[in-house]
Amino acid sequence: SPLELHNASVEVSMKSIPLGEGWWGAGEKPLSEDDKIYPFKVQTSDEEIEDLHERIDRARYPDPLEDSSFHYGFNSTYLKKVVSYWRNNFDWKKQVEVLNKYPHFKTRIEGLDVHYVHVRPPRPENRKVLPLMLVHGWPGSFYEFYKILPLLTENQDGPVFEVICPSIPGYGFSDAPQKQGFDSMAAARIFLTLMERLGFSQFYLQGGDWGSLITTNMAQMKPKCVKGLHLNMFMIRKGFKMMLSIMIGPYLPFLVGLTREDVRRLFPYTEKNVWEILRETGYFHMQATKPDTAGCGVNDSPVGLAAYILEKFSTWTDLKNRDLVDGGLERKFSLDDLLTNVMIYWTTGSIVSSMRFYKENFKNNIDKRVDARTGIFVPTGLAAFPGELMHTPKSWAQLRYRNIYSYTFMPRGGHFAAFEEPQMLANDLLQFVKKVEKL
Repeated sequence: SPLELHNASVEVSMKSIPLGEGWWGAGEKPLSEDDKIYPFKVQTSDEEIEDLHERIDRARYPDPLEDSSFHYGFNSTYLKKVVSYWRNNFDWKKQVEVLNKYPHFKTRIEGLDVHYVHVRPPRPENRKVLPLMLVHGWPGSFYEFYKILPLLTENQDGPVFEVICPSIPGYGFSDAPQKQGFDSMAAARIFLTLMERLGFSQFYLQGGDWGSLITTNMAQMKPKCVKGLHLNMFMIRKGFKMMLSIMIGPYLPFLVGLTREDVRRLFPYTEKNVWEILRETGYFHMQATKPDTAGCGVNDSPVGLAAYILEKFSTWTDLKNRDLVDGGLERKFSLDDLLTNVMIYWTTGSIVSSMRFYKENFKNNIDKRVDARTGIFVPTGLAAFPGELMHTPKSWAQLRYRNIYSYTFMPRGGHFAAFEEPQMLANDLLQFVKKVEKL
């Protein structure tokens, strides 16, 4: 029966990726570790802000090429405007209060203090409350989810969620690993421990970017604990079926399981999936090979850090933003929100450790890792945003995600789904959960 097949698949998946163990703190692993949970508050000081302003005041800017817009990266003419706002109008103390709007905590796992935001529904009476973990990616942070949190914890239709938003170790307020080898599977194991420590035996997961891979790994490691997996970025290994659909898809898409919308987003294939990816992934090669070298400059210069991070919020939202002098940054985001994300990296000095995550995941052929060769059998919901760097049709996704409950062509939005289109993402997540819960 389908149920027996699902249960058998779950058992195979559990055997395929053992949890293992790790120690990422400095020095040797102690005999025992403090597993208590401690409240945490984001803080700042006048000295921290003064140091930032002094560094901003000493910044040197290159002259941009004429009519170059964002095709060479962050246009320095617009960068001066952003930095002027940062120096003269941005109120970090006020944004710290915004960050502390929700309860923050830390707990020690595998030698690292792991930071997370934990938001309970304010009025859970007579409502089904479901635990949900949201996981960010690079160069984002837990702050990406601040606009979607009330939509999930206070929605009026169907279940409400108790939401946990952790910071990936090495990002923001979570400790950085002190040892080599901390990859997505290590992060997944730590987040599974976190959910267990919080008392959740079953829960939902949502992620994009690195969050997509980490939550997928969590579902592979403990499928019986993961009631459902919802992703807004999902990629698969190349295979015969994929290559066949690339060849036949533009002419007879229905023969290879492609829809008209798939064809529109995928083709011309070489332009959209080879040349565009090459134009946008220089950062990837640096961070997957020599992150410490590239990281030294952006860790030392707030202006360099802002340019490096915010350029991604321009292009990854919409590739057409490269044609605009201001990169289209303020079409979807406020400067306060963007600079708050930058400040999470700046004040914690975590840009280099966040970049190392690429190196750790790509030291060896990622296609040969155990997680790449293991199917995902938990109920899965996929939200395909049109501005995402790469489009994955449902027929391709099914090769890896074997139990797809929902697949949605989202009408607009790009890589930072929760930050750009919180209502749209919340609606799709809720509809997926209703299907799984049979509500």
